[in-house]
Amino acid sequence: MAGAFVDVKPTPILKAELDIVIPAIRNLDFLERWRPYFEPYHLIIVQDGDPSRTIKVPDGFNCELYNRNDINRILGPKASCISFKDSACRCFGYLVSKKKYIFTIDEDCFVAKDPSGKEINALEQHIKNLLNPSTPLFFNTLYDPYREDADLFLGYPFSLRGGVPTAVSHGLWLNIPDYDAPTQLANPLERNTRFVDAVLTIPKGTLFPMCDMNLAFNRELIGPAMYFGLMGDGQPIGRYGDMWAGWCMKVICDHLGYGVKTGLPYIWHSKARNPFVNLKKEYYGIFWQEELIPFFQFAVLTKECTTVQKCYIELSKQVKAKLGKIDPYFLRLADAMVTWVEAWDELNGKVYAQVYAVSSYLDNRPGGDEVVLAATGRDAAEDFEDARDSNTARELDTTSSAIPELGITSKNQPVDYLQKIKDLTKPIWADADTWFERQQQEEEISVDGVSFFHSLSPLTQLNYQMNGNGCECQAVDYPQKIKDLTKQYWAVPVAVVGISVVVGFFYLRKK
Repeated sequence: MAGAFVDVKPTPILKAELDIVIPAIRNLDFLERWRPYFEPYHLIIVQDGDPSRTIKVPDGFNCELYNRNDINRILGPKASCISFKDSACRCFGYLVSKKKYIFTIDEDCFVAKDPSGKEINALEQHIKNLLNPSTPLFFNTLYDPYREDADLFLGYPFSLRGGVPTAVSHGLWLNIPDYDAPTQLANPLERNTRFVDAVLTIPKGTLFPMCDMNLAFNRELIGPAMYFGLMGDGQPIGRYGDMWAGWCMKVICDHLGYGVKTGLPYIWHSKARNPFVNLKKEYYGIFWQEELIPFFQFAVLTKECTTVQKCYIELSKQVKAKLGKIDPYFLRLADAMVTWVEAWDELNGKVYAQVYAVSSYLDNRPGGDEVVLAATGRDAAEDFEDARDSNTARELDTTSSAIPELGITSKNQPVDYLQKIKDLTKPIWADADTWFERQQQEEEISVDGVSFFHSLSPLTQLNYQMNGNGCECQAVDYPQKIKDLTKQYWAVPVAVVGISVVVGFFYLRKK
């Protein structure tokens, strides 16, 4: 089921904005299977193990290869934060990349096919996931509402329908499952053959076991949080780097208001690892994770944590204070987290981003939503400052449609969709305020006119009275109305029947 070559090369998306990061310990012959999809992109190869070995990359690929000597040369003393003899070394590629997006994959993964037999362009699907918003604050029962032929349905809050920026796209795999050693030993022949055509957002407050062999993320949004920790050589634990990064990343995404998607795309995982070797690497992690997960579930970041770096430093302090009691390893890990952020800032420069209120921009400028979406995840201050042609004009003109700077506080409320609906319906309902208020309270208003009925309860309806001044609402007392109708229509018939019965009774008695 692993994919073969395709006849027509797909059109690359975001060719200049994405790096493919691959950790490697052997020749990268597997790239031949991915050539139609990967060849247009820039590759960063992080060689693990002996740096004196030469790893061969097939001809035609645009790539940079870094070994341990390169890591030590570039980072100096800070190279201690990069793992050795573990796939967690891949995060060095995230560090040196200059692109907006990262896709990372393992060398034992190949092109998969969907149930129809068509090859899956995993990279293209990841990009679609990242470019579309996520819905972590309210679960959509049809999963990703931004996919083709999907939508948000009845009951989904209007104030949340815009979604949030997507930071991470977590893909899945067919064939060999990504098991821990005990589960693999218990299910040695297990294979994943289920293809589920779905993408969903992981809800806010929910953790998940992130796997790094089919993963993409917005480096500009969440890059500093994608640190895979201290794993492998010289450490008591291995193979937990992606999960550690996933837990840290999810806490920070929840705090900053970013989304994480999982599901499509699938890749074909071709090789099962040695469970006995893995058991040795995972042994401590199997026990520690029972304490690590509650730690992340209840981790709280302060309101001063307004950037990924600040969030990560705060998280490192909590790791040292709370997890350091479990094992001295976590004290070293907390220090390495700080070193990682320092290295990130040195190689990428510190970014002091301004946050802008975009409501007025959207209201006053046709097509403003396209500008805002295009600016997601990048420094767009210049675009927004130019809304009034120059910074000076924006500063002088307080009525400007330029976007005002806005601090990240709880005062930043979402769009009031009820108010927007009221505004939109004013041309139809002359008194929209009354129309909405009367849905919450029943108040009798005497207005002549034609009646329209709208059910509010089993016994009471709003009687919409139309007159020259517009629409008003009158509460109708239906029990009383039934009594009045009974008097009006049944009084005479009942009287006639009653008299007839009495006359008949006397007539029969006389006979």
